[in-house]
Amino acid sequence: MGSAKDIIIEKLLEDVQKIQYGSVIITVHEGEITQVDITEKKRFPASKKQK
Repeated sequence: MGSAKDIIIEKLLEDVQKIQYGSVIITVHEGEITQVDITEKKRFPASKKQK
């Protein structure tokens, strides 16, 4: 089993690879990662209005 830091890094990489558009915010407290917020955006193609 990996260390706690290795597990966090693996989880972060998995999460980043899952999203297509969005952001990942990492919160650090006293030099340690304490929270990860992931916001995923869904993009839809623009449709042209017919006249």
